[in-house]
Amino acid sequence: MRFSSGDDVEFDYLIVGAGSAGCVLANRLSANPAKRVLLLEAGGSDWNPLIHMPAGIARLATNRRLNWSYETEPEPALQGRRLWWPRGKVMGGSSSINAMCYVRGVPADYDAWAEATGDVRWSWPQVLPWFLHSENNTRGESAWHATGGPLSVSDLRHHNRLSATLIDAATSAGFGRNTDFNGAQQAGFGFYQVTQRDGARCSSAVAFLRPVRTRPNLQVRTHALVERVLIEQGRAIGVQLHRPRGRETIRAGEVILAGGAINSPQLLMLSGIGAADHLREHGITPIVDSPGVGTGLQDHLDICTLVGCTQDITYDHLNELAAGWRYLRHHDGPGSSNVAEAGGFVRSRLASDARCDIQFHFVPALLDDHGRHRLPGIGYTLHACYLHPHSRGQLRLRSAHPADPVAIHTGYLSDPEGHDLARMIEAAKLSRDILAQPAFDPYRGGHVFPESVLHTDREWESFIRRKAETIYHPAGTCRMGRDALAVVDSELRVRGVEGLRVVDASVMPTLPSGNTNAPTIMMAERAAALLLAQAGPAEGTLVRAAGL
Repeated sequence: MRFSSGDDVEFDYLIVGAGSAGCVLANRLSANPAKRVLLLEAGGSDWNPLIHMPAGIARLATNRRLNWSYETEPEPALQGRRLWWPRGKVMGGSSSINAMCYVRGVPADYDAWAEATGDVRWSWPQVLPWFLHSENNTRGESAWHATGGPLSVSDLRHHNRLSATLIDAATSAGFGRNTDFNGAQQAGFGFYQVTQRDGARCSSAVAFLRPVRTRPNLQVRTHALVERVLIEQGRAIGVQLHRPRGRETIRAGEVILAGGAINSPQLLMLSGIGAADHLREHGITPIVDSPGVGTGLQDHLDICTLVGCTQDITYDHLNELAAGWRYLRHHDGPGSSNVAEAGGFVRSRLASDARCDIQFHFVPALLDDHGRHRLPGIGYTLHACYLHPHSRGQLRLRSAHPADPVAIHTGYLSDPEGHDLARMIEAAKLSRDILAQPAFDPYRGGHVFPESVLHTDREWESFIRRKAETIYHPAGTCRMGRDALAVVDSELRVRGVEGLRVVDASVMPTLPSGNTNAPTIMMAERAAALLLAQAGPAEGTLVRAAGL
């Protein structure tokens, strides 16, 4: 199907990537019946039932049909290890395979974005209304939450006993309780709210795309790998894509890249937008010399502490048949768990500003190497990540072939002052202290990782270099800003090319203090309004947010 047009433009908006941002854009832009919208996704549809049963996350990790399954280059600071970077390759993108934790970050994160971009519209009082615009929180409306939006945010229907124990242990270790990480303060420990609806995953595809798939002005194509953006006389005019039946060229008035922190910069480089010398190395003619494309890579490095459990109450040997049957009948029980049920935020003694600098996710199971292989025995895992890394990495093309994944150089722990390493050591020590509290006495078994008691910072450093992994929050590779290396401006327009924008985590100037899915959805809401030249959400929402 093609929409008729008076000229050779087939679509007003062409969106590359049906992930957290792309589905939002497809919904909001096609709400105007006069606008013709095409959404392209390299992966397939989200039919797999394991996507929608939250606990199915444990089975999604190794599913290559749903996952780009990237690997980094050997990391010098991590003993030359290649780290596995899962990213969603399916309708809904990473929101279809993530742990569903709904975390926005804190006001200072967005005030820093406003300063970096010179645009007050990215400050906290002006982004909060866009978070609320999306949200339908089962707790109801408040100064911090909204109802009526497409994205369902709810409390978990099931908690493992050990998740509550984690909160008790953190409290006895001197940290407060927190019932809402998106409320008046972030600090403290509690249960995460999740992007679920009636106990099922509420991905961006479920929330934003599914309700509007039948709009006559919206077309969605899967298994469509975009090979390059077509640019003529300094303007994006469409894309060239590869589908099972062959190559196809599609023309559009505006092209929007929403492929994420890895795919969007790769597509820019393949299209001739990037560091000119690097593009020439691969036989690509530079159109715009933009050396910031692919640089500025940031991620939350994570260290896991694993302890054996003396009681068979973990999820390690869960009766999947029984859990699945209960879930099918009632949408509750262990099948409705996101597995990372509890956690918290801490402002450590090394924090460089007033924000919390360490985040924790607790898993009532032994989780090593992202769960890709099962450890013997039973136990529990406490993730800890440093939220404001100074280290930066970069992405580089391996070739000019779109199907070849980029080379990912994360740059973990590469900051010359050792800032990040010191805080990762602190995160690991805090994990040890929390898990050593009396609340865990009835359950605590032997050491798993680290394998024994560590005494010196050198020992902690060795443990981190040997075992640290990603917590899945890459960002910053098409950074917005006003400096020479900024790839997009504050309205997410690619510098040097008209009619081309990037809308995903790659444009974040710095990582928010927490998970990145909710901020990405917020950015897509903002971007859609910019494209449609709309004002902000309802006036009452704006007034309420401004008064916080």
